[in-house]
Amino acid sequence: MNNIIIAIDGPAGSGKSTVSKLVAKELGLLYLDTGAMYRALTLKAMRENVDLEDGEALTLMTEKTLIRLDTMPDAETKVFLDGSDVTFEIRTPEVTDNIKYIARVPGVRRSMVKIQRETAAKKGAVLEGRDTTTVVFPDAQYKFYLDADLKERAARRFKELRSLGIETALSDVEKDAKKRDISDETRKVGALKRAKDAVYIDTTSMSIDEVVKKILAEIKKIK
Repeated sequence: MNNIIIAIDGPAGSGKSTVSKLVAKELGLLYLDTGAMYRALTLKAMRENVDLEDGEALTLMTEKTLIRLDTMPDAETKVFLDGSDVTFEIRTPEVTDNIKYIARVPGVRRSMVKIQRETAAKKGAVLEGRDTTTVVFPDAQYKFYLDADLKERAARRFKELRSLGIETALSDVEKDAKKRDISDETRKVGALKRAKDAVYIDTTSMSIDEVVKKILAEIKKIK
């Protein structure tokens, strides 16, 4: 399975990250969390008080930033920003609220897409994000679009935040998820879209293992 590209898109909370990690581990491929890369940039902009409305400043910052993703033996990914581990810091609600400003800047996306393509092309990879199947790797051998009911996605996000020690209300998480969907689907650059040739999987009532098995079965079928 060397040098193959498996691209997985879908809205927040659809199960992309967890499923992608397990698929990558099963197939012996690199797991590349594209969303984590944008989160790391968002964290840096917040720390350095870069104007989130200034696309030129954000692009310049991106060009001077080093982001590294290391996959651990347990398939978890460590995210390093300019040499520092920011794996947990990038998952806060504040970063989530501001990532849209980073993701919509054309110059930032060009730089990030270039890095993602170069990284994945070396050994093959499983990538997940919002526009992985439509922009980053439109010619990927295998494409999937994961989806789930809004309430279920909010519940998953709520559970994730609680596990990180972040206290919040489920109703607020659901409101944020709805706002995030609108932002992801309507942004001018890198909008969330379902590729016509992507295999659609509704994960609402599926366990993680069931989704992973479904994807692996589809890959065997496509081969």
